[in-house]
Amino acid sequence: MISTGVMAAVLVLLLFLLCFGVPVPFAFFGTSMVLVFLGGYDTSFLLPYGYTKVSSYVLLAIPLFIMAGGIIERSNMGEKLVNFIELFVGKVKGSLGVVAVVSCAVFGAITGSAAATQSVIGSIMWPRMEAAGYSKGKSAALIASSCLLGGMIPPSGLMIIYAWTAQVSVLQCFLATLVPGIIMAIMFSVAFVVMLRNDDGVQVLATGNRQEYFQLAKKRTTSAIPALLFPVIVLGGIYGGFMTATEAAAVSVVYATLVGFFIYRELKLKTLGSVLVETATTTGVIMIMLFMVMMLSRLLIMEDVPGMFLELVTSISTNKYVILIMVNIFMIIIGMLMDDVSSVLLCTPLLMPIMESIGISPIHFASIVCVNISLGCVTPPCAPLLYLASRLSNTPVSAMMKPTLLLIAFVWLPALLLVTFIPALSLTLPGMITG
Repeated sequence: MISTGVMAAVLVLLLFLLCFGVPVPFAFFGTSMVLVFLGGYDTSFLLPYGYTKVSSYVLLAIPLFIMAGGIIERSNMGEKLVNFIELFVGKVKGSLGVVAVVSCAVFGAITGSAAATQSVIGSIMWPRMEAAGYSKGKSAALIASSCLLGGMIPPSGLMIIYAWTAQVSVLQCFLATLVPGIIMAIMFSVAFVVMLRNDDGVQVLATGNRQEYFQLAKKRTTSAIPALLFPVIVLGGIYGGFMTATEAAAVSVVYATLVGFFIYRELKLKTLGSVLVETATTTGVIMIMLFMVMMLSRLLIMEDVPGMFLELVTSISTNKYVILIMVNIFMIIIGMLMDDVSSVLLCTPLLMPIMESIGISPIHFASIVCVNISLGCVTPPCAPLLYLASRLSNTPVSAMMKPTLLLIAFVWLPALLLVTFIPALSLTLPGMITG
């Protein structure tokens, strides 16, 4: 066994490698080799263990949802959804912000990808919001945060990875994050309307007279029906018990392909080929990362690092709520330094024993992890989705910083407290549907 001090130094080394830009798989692999050397382990068990862990039927859902998201992104579904959602907002100051939030939530639920949601919905909404007099910094900050709702409103690739790591039901994890995701969508909408209350020159949506409105509504609704049926078919199949998450992912690929080719007619064979290449590339990166993390996770468990964490936390306080606050702070820091998939893979095995020791169920913990890791994606210094929004919208990060911090203070952190300290938000729906 390696001493506690040496193990702490090894974990610091891991964070150091990640902070200085070493690719995540190499950082995990390098840390694993250091542990093997210091602990004198025989490496013959590591490769078979990693292979066994990633040879999982559940993980097939990841490349399938990635493929479906790529097809949807290129099938003009985003434009149809945005035009449809605009019908229900009306002449409210800040209404385009509400449209952006709801569109991100719906499109994110379809694609399961925050980056894809930001690139599609952002490219549609930023020009509209700028033409209507909205602040570019506020608009970019709102969409950067709202696109993360796709990680909470299922199907979520992040929750598939969490369920696989924690060895719990994927369906229950999907259900656990659904209500928090809807609550956060409402909070983002309200917060943005409040942020715009003193802004001059912001235009409202023009809907015309009643006859023109109904003609427009009929046209947009008809056009959006195929896109709106997507979450109904996929999520209805999962929640109704007709399909597993992996089977639903396969259905989503078939449905998205048919809609893209034969209904919207925006999808071409050449485009489909590029989607397949991107899917293979992204899946390869994720699977290599999973393989490396599983080897490191095995070594950490053999060294009883989760036990060390538990002992450290309980030495500070044995109060359940204090421990929850400390765990949340730890995950926020990890989320600031690492990408979302790596953060889930690292935090889940380390923190699960602590959660179980204070009576937090793995399903409740799924929501806590999801909100924390999503928060890290827009929290400096790393904030990958903040910088992506800056690049896509051609907006300086400095202009986005104040509205982002306001959204963190008045939406993200209150939502995290609600999810953490009101378990019913995460557990009621799984209990009702799965018992």
